[in-house]
Parts: sequence; structure tokens; C-alpha cells
Amino acid sequence: MEQSTGGQRVAFFGGSFDPPHLGHLAVARAAHAALELDTVLFAPVGSQPLKPHGSTASFEDRLAMTRLAIAGVPGLSISLADAPKPSGAPNYTLETLESLRAALPPGSSLFCLMGADSFLGLHRWRRADEIPFVAPLIVASRPGQPLDGLRAALPSGLTIETAPEAPLGTSAAKPEVRSYILHNLARETSPFYLLPGLDVEISASQLRERIRDQVLAAPETPAASHELLPKTVLEYIRSHGLYR
Repeated sequence: MEQSTGGQRVAFFGGSFDPPHLGHLAVARAAHAALELDTVLFAPVGSQPLKPHGSTASFEDRLAMTRLAIAGVPGLSISLADAPKPSGAPNYTLETLESLRAALPPGSSLFCLMGADSFLGLHRWRRADEIPFVAPLIVASRPGQPLDGLRAALPSGLTIETAPEAPLGTSAAKPEVRSYILHNLARETSPFYLLPGLDVEISASQLRERIRDQVLAAPETPAASHELLPKTVLEYIRSHGLYR
């Protein structure tokens, strides 16, 4: 990690971040508050096995933009846990989480934070059924996500049920979180947390297209801004000529 976790409850938040947008920040802040996390680690990925053509921007640019996006936000940090490997091999989430958990101080709790789209594609990930037992999942869900929908998206061999204890408390300053329990074929269990109604459906490819067509095409016009991007990220995109 580039920065200290500063605490014992840590969530790994991986992704392309191509570019990082306000939806990413909203999900991270909600998870941080709802589950009383010490740190959410934003970890731009080097090479995603399920994206053979790679990211539009380089890892260095995505890392720089992510650093700008979270600058000054309490509880959010940059992590290099998913940086490109010297061998050029793909980054697999399970391996990254195992390495990260081994590096945390004794007594720490590691979680894996993801949006709804990532969770719906989880069954395609390498050894996906093992991931929640290395780091319990926190999923930013679409509004009204039913339990049957969660069951249908689970990797083979996993089942889910509502946690018997009462859901974690909520308040005006604390987002709602729903608690479940995952089971695997080895009879192991892992908590599963759902943040209902917080997933921001943003297509990265459409976002880049809008940046190119609406922002970069006429940078001096009043409309040359973007409601989904932090100002510092937009300035970086312009100054480095990204997404043209």
C-alpha cells in the first residue's frame, strides 16, 4: 500500500477507474460510513483478465486521476496492491486480496467493495467462490435488489441467506446496510453486506465518449464541464489529452 491503512477495518475497492468518477466516491463513502471502516483502498488494476483489450488510459494516468479524485477525502486511500506485475501477468482479485490480507496487521478485517455490475459478473472471475471467504463482500446494489437476484448472481457452490441478527443500525448520517450470510460447499460462512440504492449506473465507455464530445471538443464553452467527474480529474484529462 502506498499509504497506511490507519486502522483495522479496511475495504479493497479495485477497478479500472478509467476515469474515476463521482459514483465511485459515493460508493466508497457510503461503505466507509455504513460499516465503520477505517480505510477504503482505491486500487486501480494493472491488467484485467476479462478485458483483453485493456484500459483506454495507461495505469500511470489512471493512478494519477484516482489520487486526485480522492485527495482530501477522509478514509479514502490509494493502494498499489493491484498494480501491473513485472511479468505482465493478469491481476486476479483473489491473489490480490490474499496478498493484501497477509500484509495487514494482526486483528485487521479486510473487505472487498464492488458495484452491482461487478457483482453480477463475479461468477466469471477466477476462483470466484473463494473470494468472499478471503474478504467479505460489500456490494453497492441497485434499488430494490431482491434476495433472489443475489442468489442468481452468486458463483457456483455458494448460497445466501438473510443474517439472523438485526440489520446494522441506520441514522441520518449512516447509510442503510443489509446483512446476509454466504455459505460454501465446505460449510464455511462469510458475512455479506448490501448497500441498497447506492449503485450509480455509469457506463465507462459512454462517459469517455461524453468527455470527448462535450468537454474536449469545446473546452472554453460554459458547458465544458462534467457533472460526474471531480474537477481535478477533468483538468487532468484535458492537460494530458486523454480520451481524444
